[in-house]
Amino acid sequence: MSERPFDGQLALVTGSSRGIGAATAEALAAAGAHVILTGRDTKALEAVEERIFAAGGKATIAPVDLTEADGIARLATALRGRWDALDILVLNAAILPTLMAVTQIESSGFNKALTTNVLAQQALLAAFDPMLKASKDARVVAVTSSVATKPRAFWGAYAASKAAFEVLLQCYAEEVKNISKIRVAILDPGATRTAMRAKAYPGEDPNTVKLPEVVAERVVDLVGKQFATGTRESVNTAS
Repeated sequence: MSERPFDGQLALVTGSSRGIGAATAEALAAAGAHVILTGRDTKALEAVEERIFAAGGKATIAPVDLTEADGIARLATALRGRWDALDILVLNAAILPTLMAVTQIESSGFNKALTTNVLAQQALLAAFDPMLKASKDARVVAVTSSVATKPRAFWGAYAASKAAFEVLLQCYAEEVKNISKIRVAILDPGATRTAMRAKAYPGEDPNTVKLPEVVAERVVDLVGKQFATGTRESVNTAS
């Protein structure tokens, strides 16, 4: 593989203002892709964009709140105005609701998690499906969590949203595999040094878990090879 295997390709990474999303965006840009950076924090997105530019890469920031009624539609319209095809879509954005027993789950937090982690993901697939189908080799990578398949106490709201997210992606993979070049993979990053991880495990020493760059390297490796659609991989299963 060349040092810049994604030259001429367009990538969209959601939640790319920090953590796994930012590291993935920078890694894809280093591999030659023009990366669309999305998230709610404009200043953080600009910082990622500046690092990409400094490293000789290409990026465009597109601040958006995925929970806004027309946010995703506006994002898709803007991209279609400049590019014909989307080659790489990394669905990374997610929120972690407050951890609590199933019997105590607050509807407001649960609804927000379902909106961001499930409904917005479906909207993204619907909005960018035409651009993905226009690509000669489209890849969709969905970042999940081990709790989607291995439920644990007090994680019910988040686990349920991620389980629904995985099923949604698997159904989409089946629907497009025979009519397009789109391939879908689900990636469990495992324990990673992110703000979400720190929120879930406030007493954990962050130096005991891997950096987001490790996950980003796996994403780049995955989209650079001929994986079978519906593939599910784990960077590690530590929790």
